[in-house]
Amino acid sequence: MGGVLFYGYPPNFPATPDPAINAGIRKTIAHPARTDYKTGIAHYYIGARMLKLISPAVFFTWIMVAASARAESAYEGMAKPWQLGFQPPATPVMRQLYDMHNFLLVIITVITVFVLLVMVWICLRYNRRANPVPSKTTHNTKLEIIWTVIPILILVVIAIPSLRLHYFMERLAQPELTVKVTGYQWYWHYDYPDNGGFGFDSYIKKGDDLKPGDIRQLSVDNRMVVPVDTNVRVLITGADVIHSWAVPAFGVKRDAVPGRLNESWFKATKIGTFYGQCSQLCGVGHGFMPVVVEVVSKEDYAAWVKEKQPAPEPDSKDKNKGKKP
Repeated sequence: MGGVLFYGYPPNFPATPDPAINAGIRKTIAHPARTDYKTGIAHYYIGARMLKLISPAVFFTWIMVAASARAESAYEGMAKPWQLGFQPPATPVMRQLYDMHNFLLVIITVITVFVLLVMVWICLRYNRRANPVPSKTTHNTKLEIIWTVIPILILVVIAIPSLRLHYFMERLAQPELTVKVTGYQWYWHYDYPDNGGFGFDSYIKKGDDLKPGDIRQLSVDNRMVVPVDTNVRVLITGADVIHSWAVPAFGVKRDAVPGRLNESWFKATKIGTFYGQCSQLCGVGHGFMPVVVEVVSKEDYAAWVKEKQPAPEPDSKDKNKGKKP
């Protein structure tokens, strides 16, 4: 059992503290050439204990991997069960944010481990028993220079890519599409001034409105639709109170302030559906303002725009046609 080999169990040998292990030992087959019963039982006992510890860990690891794989195939552009870290990036901005996060994580881990090891070494090397006569040193110029210069260098290493990322996030390349987002209590309104100026409201789907495939608390009746690989400028404002338009996979989060027009941008590099939520407390319906952005091909986007265009009004001649003078 568990790769532990046991040879024999004499009737007068004292039992182990665990009844289950006793039962397993009694079922083993005695080996005539082996007389080291105590060693055998010790090996069996330790192996059984290790199995008890390892088996749950292996089981839960398998469950997490299976759940993660299942979630990977079932969801896109949203948080996943058992997820650690950010959502997979879908824009250049989010890709750089993701890389910056991982870079900082390495630096923080190295610093934490180094400080921990130094503290452990100090506790073992300079405790009262190991060092009964303490040093009376009060200053060490070299050491003070080292612990001043190294943190400065670390901050410089962090600051350079961080500032580059900040400038990149605020830099708006030549916009190819503009969408105006207005936050209301408690829904979003989208306008497309570059495509004829049409607009629509986006409400959360509730209860009976949910259809198979919809996601509770995230699905909406009308999604914001944008083409893939397109620089999209987003103009964001609020109509009543402060809201916040946020899509984690895009790396976009900008407040919608009444009387003020904020600006952000993104360039989606993946086709799919991406979810977000209002990220600023805006009243009792704050948790019911999901953001859903559907990224489609440029051909599908052109067809969608054509479908959304309002029907042309008849000319005055057509209106008077058929009427008597």
